[in-house]
Amino acid sequence: MDYENIADLQARITAMKIEHRDLDAAIAAMAFSPGADQLQLTRLKRRKLQLKDSIARLESRLIPDLDA
Repeated sequence: MDYENIADLQARITAMKIEHRDLDAAIAAMAFSPGADQLQLTRLKRRKLQLKDSIARLESRLIPDLDA
């Protein structure tokens, strides 16, 4: 993996982490507001989980493979 590709992956991971953090704040705000749209809350939670999985997948690509 070349350095440009690594930098690109790290930039994507950073952007995803920011979106994940923003979703976390939005979910927390909605959870405590009365009359919150449960469907929207569920969609936000699902998107947050998808981001978490994508972040983990990209981070695992940054770890070099070790031959046993």
